[in-house]
Amino acid sequence: MQVSIEEVTQALHESHGRYPQANSVEDFRRNLAAVQQRISSACQRVGRDPASVRLLPVSKTFDEAHLRLAYVAGCRLLGENKVQEAQRKWEAMADLTDLQWSIIGHLQTNKVKQVARFASEFQALDSLRVAEALDRRLQVEGRRMDVFVQVNTSGEVSKYGLPPEAVAAFLRALPAFSTLRVRGLMTLALFSADVARVRPCFVRLRELRERLRQDAPVGIGLEELSMGMSGDFEIAIEEGATVVRVGQAIFGARAMPDAYYWPTADARPASHD
Repeated sequence: MQVSIEEVTQALHESHGRYPQANSVEDFRRNLAAVQQRISSACQRVGRDPASVRLLPVSKTFDEAHLRLAYVAGCRLLGENKVQEAQRKWEAMADLTDLQWSIIGHLQTNKVKQVARFASEFQALDSLRVAEALDRRLQVEGRRMDVFVQVNTSGEVSKYGLPPEAVAAFLRALPAFSTLRVRGLMTLALFSADVARVRPCFVRLRELRERLRQDAPVGIGLEELSMGMSGDFEIAIEEGATVVRVGQAIFGARAMPDAYYWPTADARPASHD
């Protein structure tokens, strides 16, 4: 019996939080291979080259020992949600000189100084105040940074990200910040096992990107679409994702249920897998 991608995704959402924790290099290698196979299968369904999709392992909440195992298994870029946690890990793992860090969670201006020191990528830009502060600090550090503009495609008032109709004006303001290399757009889908509700979030980002490409400012890159996590990245790939942020399918289940980590603009901790 052939199983549809919708059935697979529903099963993954329902099992979300029950991934076995990776505790050895072999565990990480096996999990990475399984995720890469899922990427390849999704690409094959829509005639895409698997090499066109970058896997971003998300290591938030896991300790240094597990991150070092992931490094040995081949991870060279890790996604972190909270700046203080990411900085602590960066300092502890400074001996791994080729390990890079992507900040994928909401950033406040008072945390910009730390991010400018160590991150190579910031995937949640949705404020000109943050863009200005980050640019100013990167100039002090003599660095540049890849950034993604976060878009709220689900329409949930609790989520961070610009409304789609505000993105064009936001992009027009970004060439003023010379240290920020705009690579594309990022979004989070509704957290739901209902594929009919999840898929449109990804479709909206792709269609928005296509519209914005027509008159994007010089120097603003819109090649990348960062969307999709452990439970839904196959759908995101089918709709054009070039970056998928995968945490639990690689590292294993976290201590708290998904609702605790799900990204919101209220007081609860934010998560991008």
